[in-house]
Amino acid sequence: MISFYRCVAVLAFLSIAAPAQTEARELIKLGTLAPEGSPWHETLREIAERWSALSGGEIELRIYAGGVAGDENDTVRKMRVGQLQAAALSSRGLGDLAPEFCAYLLPLVFADYDELDYVLARQRPALEAALEAKGYKAVAWGDAGFVHFFTQRPVIRPDDLKPQRLFWWETDSAYTEAWKQAGFQPVPLSATELHTSLQSGLINAFGAPPLAALSFQWFALAPHMTRLNWSPLLGVTLIKLEVWNRLPEQLRPQLLKAAEDAGLRQKSATRALSDQAVAVMQRHGLVVHEVPADAMRAWEESARAAYPTLIGAAVPPAAAAEVMRLRDEYRKQVGQ
Repeated sequence: MISFYRCVAVLAFLSIAAPAQTEARELIKLGTLAPEGSPWHETLREIAERWSALSGGEIELRIYAGGVAGDENDTVRKMRVGQLQAAALSSRGLGDLAPEFCAYLLPLVFADYDELDYVLARQRPALEAALEAKGYKAVAWGDAGFVHFFTQRPVIRPDDLKPQRLFWWETDSAYTEAWKQAGFQPVPLSATELHTSLQSGLINAFGAPPLAALSFQWFALAPHMTRLNWSPLLGVTLIKLEVWNRLPEQLRPQLLKAAEDAGLRQKSATRALSDQAVAVMQRHGLVVHEVPADAMRAWEESARAAYPTLIGAAVPPAAAAEVMRLRDEYRKQVGQ
């Protein structure tokens, strides 16, 4: 059965690399891990429909969802060689293009969305400029929510997680090393292997936003969730700059506004749906574990201990310092 699904995925991806037929339109092939039917996929479909309407059918945004084009590092590589022209990436894939995004993956930097929004609003122009310097145009921003831990056995304190085999992104060598130094057991894998790895017992824990855990049905194989805002997972839809500049100049402002508006709606919807996703998963067997104050202090100590390994290796020091400076600026303003 696994071989069958792999064959289907390969056949679907072959159409990405195949030359376009006699098409008069601008064909833009976009890769994403977002599964079909998920809020993120629906947002991409909305952008595709709006771009087609605005261009009179001359621009086609063709979406390859659910990891058909591979993990996010594969998607980035395929954009670089021209097999894809666009992508919807999370912070992890974005970090392959502009390492400044990795500062948002540092654990427990942000307590809530208010802090995240304050910092990101002030950093967005610089982040977009960093992407453009690498040849990519950001057309829509959103997020997937805060990462929580989903496990096969209850986790409240860091020591509860240490015996469990934790999925981690295979390209994040610095993060993998930080986990190991702290006494955890990370298992580097592609995100496309997460479900089968839970089934086989290769891993028994992973970190993901609740809506992702529901959309991919991962939670059914790891039915304990630790209510802990580990790190936010940003999302950006981007297109190769050379392709963007090829689109009709008079249309670009309208195309950009359509994409930006869709991204804003997606962000609002995702945040509203996150708690609903938890409630739905609870009705299907998920057990949510709250983190008391003493356990929270232990998590914060564990996170801070990882910073020396991460900053400089995975996260540019200046980017980490600026994110924390802006976060502290916000906390001071609100009296925290």
